[in-house]
Amino acid sequence: MLYVATVHYRSPQWVEIQTRHLREHITVPFQIWTSLEGIDPAYATHFDRVLEQHGSHAGKLNHMAMEISHEASDDDLLMFLDGDAFPIADPMPLINDGLSRAPLIAVRRAENVNEPQPHPCFCVTTVRAWRELHGDWTSGPKWVGARGKLGGDVGGNLLRRLELTDTSWVEVLRSNRTNPDPLYFGIYGDVIYHHGAGFRDGELSPAHRDHAPEPLSIPQLPVLRQLSRVLNRFRWRRWERAVKKRQFEQSRQIIEKLERGDRQWLAQFR
Repeated sequence: MLYVATVHYRSPQWVEIQTRHLREHITVPFQIWTSLEGIDPAYATHFDRVLEQHGSHAGKLNHMAMEISHEASDDDLLMFLDGDAFPIADPMPLINDGLSRAPLIAVRRAENVNEPQPHPCFCVTTVRAWRELHGDWTSGPKWVGARGKLGGDVGGNLLRRLELTDTSWVEVLRSNRTNPDPLYFGIYGDVIYHHGAGFRDGELSPAHRDHAPEPLSIPQLPVLRQLSRVLNRFRWRRWERAVKKRQFEQSRQIIEKLERGDRQWLAQFR
């Protein structure tokens, strides 16, 4: 059995899209577990199990994995999947190949300034391996991100547990031929689509900030120094607004195609 652990929050926008693609592409017996905080309970009909959960995304996934482990067999598969992620092809060949080489297979968003950790937009392991690893999706250790600044994200503690236990894992990397955005709207391993920021308004990731305009140098004269700072803030905000506007429009177009079942929606990435 394959258990899919996914979280939907405040908006039902991805419920039908995700579950439709899961049922279309997964070729083994599976169950979909979720939480629907802030969403009409009527959407529970799309899932096999709905847990009452509150709190952080990582905390919900950790709790869901624990609940699944009480019911599942040790050798059953546990798939973590972001609510705005889903398969676009049968994932089982990728999963079987990965788990033949390591106990865990997961997306690594190398495009996000070489982010090092497994990401929960797609991760598969066995119930036994997750329990023995004491798997944990919370953020933890920091790493060098955009422009040399320290950053972190969900999966940081999972990466540390893998390192401390000397446990290998198989990375699934971005495979877009065309990238309308440096991070969002990503295809991984030619099998998984992750929309990105699907439950919140567009935000700037390290991948976006790494492409921000370089700040103007700060002059020595106090008057000019203040003017340069004002100009830098103006340039940053103008750039930020333009990026978010573009993201919003791209996201809207993709979602509209997905909602009407347009089979050609993937062509823009290939």
